[in-house]
Amino acid sequence: MSLRFSLPLILFLSTISISFAILLEGDDPFLSMVVGAGDNDMLNAEAQHHFSIFKKRFGKSYASKEEHDYRFAVFNANMRIARRHQALDPSAVHGITRFSDLTSGEFARNFLGLNSRRSRLRLPADANKAPILPTDDLPKDFDWRGHGAVTPVKNQGSCGSCWSFSTTGALEGANFLATGKLESLSEQQLVDCDHECDPAEKDSCDSGCNGGLMNNAFHYTLKAGGLMREEDYPYTGTDRGTCKFDKTKIVAKVANFSVVSLDEDQIAANLVKNGPLAVAINAAYMQTYVGGVSCPYICSKRLDHGVLLVGYGSAGYSPIRMKEKPYWIIKNSWGENWGENGYYKICRGRNVCGVDSMVSTVAAVTNYNDL
Repeated sequence: MSLRFSLPLILFLSTISISFAILLEGDDPFLSMVVGAGDNDMLNAEAQHHFSIFKKRFGKSYASKEEHDYRFAVFNANMRIARRHQALDPSAVHGITRFSDLTSGEFARNFLGLNSRRSRLRLPADANKAPILPTDDLPKDFDWRGHGAVTPVKNQGSCGSCWSFSTTGALEGANFLATGKLESLSEQQLVDCDHECDPAEKDSCDSGCNGGLMNNAFHYTLKAGGLMREEDYPYTGTDRGTCKFDKTKIVAKVANFSVVSLDEDQIAANLVKNGPLAVAINAAYMQTYVGGVSCPYICSKRLDHGVLLVGYGSAGYSPIRMKEKPYWIIKNSWGENWGENGYYKICRGRNVCGVDSMVSTVAAVTNYNDL
């Protein structure tokens, strides 16, 4: 039996032995040094040294020797995962992050939190569909950060509340477009007070640190009357408190929200016209992501993380495909010391990691004081 290989596959296989220790200017080489070329024995011999640097860099400490040894074993296993991710996603940089001592289960429970029992999310039957927009005159590159519609990167902590940050980010942008004011909105209000359920699946409810859905949260906000400021209802990173919602302190109201079709031009058009969009994604490669444009050859479309789409670009270089690749710009909720100052770039064009599968746009009330 003869085997025939395409040129892209040959190029891909050749990269497995290439070191990817070169990072963007200003990045720490330590973050990716362990995912370069080298045999397993060498990596095992150096793992303890890398673990010591990791603990110092991210302020890690452990209660006992047993816990320390267990976390070292997890760290070592994650370095092998980072090497696999680098081979499968060569246009990004993968390596050590502050999540490198967590198992995949711990990472999912504490830092993801898109709450659906479905393997792939289906839109509820009564979901509003966004109208089809013209796409002929879309800008080549666009980023709402440069137009004042995006608040600084936030940090959800060890709480599966990503869905609330995606929700507030979208409404922050919509409220800016409606009122001219950029207000940082309260995720904690959603965590404490929002218990809406998906109309198509009653056991997929917004459940604080145990996950939720952005469309549920928009529905809650519409019914509750709006969201308070972050400073008036600050984030605690837990869901053990009682609801402290005060209607007299509402600063942003939802007028309506809708689901954008599975079409990247329509997603871009809605982004440009309506502001940042609430997006669901599969976060499999995000635990080891350091920077660059993530464009993995293989990625599940099972959606498990809520993020905010703030822009797109046309020129993310892919060394394997030997050409510039367009990409989406994603605001995450893991703080500024993750990824590219808290942001994630993922390639456009083929619904990578399900990034186009669940996209919602929201409109804010223009003058909430009149209501």
